[in-house]
Amino acid sequence: MLSLIEKLEKERSLLESEYVYLLENRTPEISELLLKKATEARKRNYGIDIYVRGLIEFTNYCKNNCYYCGIRAGNKKAERYRLSEEEILSCCEYGYKIGMRTFVLQGGEDVYFTAERIENIIRQIKNTYPDCAVTLSFGEHPKETYQKWFDAGADRYLLRHETADDKHYALLHPSNLTLENRKKCLYDLKEIGYQVGCGFMVGSPFQTNFHLARDLKFIEEFKPQMVGIGPFIPHCDTPFSKEKGGSLEMTLFLLSVVRLILPNVLLPATTALGTISENGREKGILAGANVCMPNLSPKEVRHKYMLYNNKKSTGAESADEFQYLKERMEKIGYHVTVSRGDFKPDIL
Repeated sequence: MLSLIEKLEKERSLLESEYVYLLENRTPEISELLLKKATEARKRNYGIDIYVRGLIEFTNYCKNNCYYCGIRAGNKKAERYRLSEEEILSCCEYGYKIGMRTFVLQGGEDVYFTAERIENIIRQIKNTYPDCAVTLSFGEHPKETYQKWFDAGADRYLLRHETADDKHYALLHPSNLTLENRKKCLYDLKEIGYQVGCGFMVGSPFQTNFHLARDLKFIEEFKPQMVGIGPFIPHCDTPFSKEKGGSLEMTLFLLSVVRLILPNVLLPATTALGTISENGREKGILAGANVCMPNLSPKEVRHKYMLYNNKKSTGAESADEFQYLKERMEKIGYHVTVSRGDFKPDIL
């Protein structure tokens, strides 16, 4: 095990079989060693800075029917909403005032928000806040649409691949959605020039250590600027409502592994981590993460963007508690910065 960790730290790569072995034979002592090395790698590249992104969940309509997602088209119990352009800009105005310099526009694949509508929103944000970064998290689209949004000023795009195994992907999604197209979108985004984020769920239904090893190999090969990893949490109104959720321990272990694969990656401590554990966000930072995403969405809609049960929407998840987030990070020895928090070249 020690030789594998040394190889990972030095070469930033393992064989799939070696990743499987690492996952199957992890111990608290191995996890602690990985955490220590991940922390060292993160501090070499980013010091003790934690970057914040103002999250704006602008629509919970979605045309897709992913089996794990609470806002899937087939969930007739979901309370649907869309933010107007004025409401989105108001969220940005408030976020800017409290110090945020990156806005993340996240939503289901809502056909109301055409390529032109999104383009207009991006231009308005960039014209009003030229010193800010705009990140989109809005699903799969044709390359020409991604290009249009990039030309309008979008800087980053988050598109979690969810699983890098075709057969596993098919167990989590209806047949009209494929891993092949998901990957095509990711490569299109990278070719255009976005800072690109991929990622996967930990503990999703039918997942094995082999699947996780394939995820890690895909991350190795794709070399994204951002990676989003969070535990699977079931939603009561989906086909996976009775499935077991992903573990905090495995999620933290994988965060540390990803930090060693990509020492300069931007790695969020996700909302899902804070949902399954009171100090989940802090534990994620201590495992190698360096990004948090407080919620800028209007209070009256936060509870409606319910991808999974019991999603945390108060405390440090609320922009009103931004100061509280800063204090929590300071308690564990980190500093919340108000910069854009751009991806940095790797420091060897």
